[in-house]
Amino acid sequence: MQEHLKRQAAEASIEYIQHYKILGVGTGSTVNHFIDLLEPIKDQFEGAVSSSEASTEKLLAIGIPILDLNSVGMLDVYVDGADEINSNLELIKGGGGALTREKIIAASSKVFICIADQSKLVSCLGKFPLPVEVIPMAQHYVTEKLTKLGGRPAYREGFITDNGNIILDIHELEINEPLKIEHSINNITGVVTVGLFAERSADVVLLASPEGTKTLSLGT
Repeated sequence: MQEHLKRQAAEASIEYIQHYKILGVGTGSTVNHFIDLLEPIKDQFEGAVSSSEASTEKLLAIGIPILDLNSVGMLDVYVDGADEINSNLELIKGGGGALTREKIIAASSKVFICIADQSKLVSCLGKFPLPVEVIPMAQHYVTEKLTKLGGRPAYREGFITDNGNIILDIHELEINEPLKIEHSINNITGVVTVGLFAERSADVVLLASPEGTKTLSLGT
């Protein structure tokens, strides 16, 4: 059922991208459905900016060229999933480890469309462990700093990001003030970025449920 809902959310996003030539494409299981749905309409796109090596491989496999963000500049639209979403459309992302590139593309996009199933909507962020990308030599230092914030950081065993760094996942951190926590963690020396998308939240969330797909945007 959950895979069906993920595909349902991905299907709902197609109408939002019909008029664009270049797409920003995220990472994850819901985005994989989105990429699959692009294949029949691939010829209308000049290319895509991808947030991970995994998405790059899938896009190339269906015949969509990969473009460099530095060459493209500002993107019109970015489509990605989320691990958690609150009512302000602030997100936790990075369960797949691509949070830094996802954050760069989101910041470089005029419209950020988040596709997800209803299980991702929560009243308070933090039940899903909050990912933090960290320079390897700073692991011990950053772990101590994150512990002082009240969470329990854990090293993600056997995982290296596409940028060559490690991930610390913060468990048991209640995120009542996402923007404040995002800034605090990003200011720790050795942190590349944190998987809190509050400074650049989603503009639209397409949330799939058995009753249909609901469109969430600020003010609705």
